[in-house]
Amino acid sequence: MSESVLPVTEDAIDAPDAFVPVSAGAMLRTAREAQGLHIGALAVALKVPVGKLEALEADRLDLLPDIVFVRALAASICRTLHVDAAPILEKLPRSAAPLLKTDESGINTPFRPSSDGLGLPFWHQLSKPFVLAVLALLMGIAALVLFPFIPRTEVAGALQSTTAVTTVRFSTPDSPPTEEAMPADAAASGLADSLIPSGSESPSAPIPDIAAPSDPSPVSATPLSTDIVPGSGAKTGLLIFTARGSSWIEVIDASGVVQVRQTLSDREVVGASGALPLSVVVGRADATDVQVRGKSFDLTAIAKNNVARFEVK
Repeated sequence: MSESVLPVTEDAIDAPDAFVPVSAGAMLRTAREAQGLHIGALAVALKVPVGKLEALEADRLDLLPDIVFVRALAASICRTLHVDAAPILEKLPRSAAPLLKTDESGINTPFRPSSDGLGLPFWHQLSKPFVLAVLALLMGIAALVLFPFIPRTEVAGALQSTTAVTTVRFSTPDSPPTEEAMPADAAASGLADSLIPSGSESPSAPIPDIAAPSDPSPVSATPLSTDIVPGSGAKTGLLIFTARGSSWIEVIDASGVVQVRQTLSDREVVGASGALPLSVVVGRADATDVQVRGKSFDLTAIAKNNVARFEVK
């Protein structure tokens, strides 16, 4: 039996040397070495760590972040080395393409806008800024409608008064001008004589027609230090105020009781008494005349910013 021997040619011997690298990393390494470029210089040119280039040339794709990064890095190396990137990218795995779902949970799922709050609880609706702003606006309107209106004169008197009063009892007589009121240029002594009845030895003489207490008995001159709150339109007392224009007064006794706190109109006369000492505040000192125990008291000497404060002991 004869055996046939195939002739061995020179091309067949040199065939193993003609193999090209089969992996992408080997192809990149061969292209770099063919141009005589060091891996460190290539890393500096690409601005990537040397370790990532070494991992790519060694086909250690598990040491790199992801497939997208691997393919982008390989394409950048090919551009730097001026070689065709298509054969090398064919050797690299491709990134998985996104799948479109066709079931009910995919593209056919009904769209519900975020503003649809039909399924949200009531308290979740109240926590929205728009709802809170509307509620705050409604509460402010309700406060303006339901709360009583505070007169401006009382607010001004409370701000300018330096006396702290915990329990305030208002007595605001509103007395119209009478025939007993004197003109603005009348002397203070003549005004006192016209206001105090004849035959009276004290400013706290009985008031026969407008006395507020139910007991009509005369008030003696000695109990001036008792807690007395004059009735509406009282024109006698330890203190007598005569307005020569728009003004306001406040009288508080030693017990903290507000004897008088009101606004005076032109030529209005108001008297006040109470437990001594009496704290007195006059809003317009230039438009108010004061008599203390029947004697005229000058307010201009003690007034500051046209507001006079003094005590009667």
